[in-house]
Amino acid sequence: MNQTFAAAALALCGLSARTLGWRPHEFWAATPAELASALGLLCPDAAAAGFDRQTLQRLMEHDHGR
Repeated sequence: MNQTFAAAALALCGLSARTLGWRPHEFWAATPAELASALGLLCPDAAAAGFDRQTLQRLMEHDHGR
């Protein structure tokens, strides 16, 4: 991965604001699956390619240097 989690999240937050009209709290309240669905990115195999809350937590901890 070339970007940090924070940089990727910021880019997705901006994309969701421009494309979906979401405010930051709406972005952060959405699950990755909800965001993908709202952006039209889901396909039949998308659920298998995604990640769960535990993986998200690990990525967030890594991004914060813990």
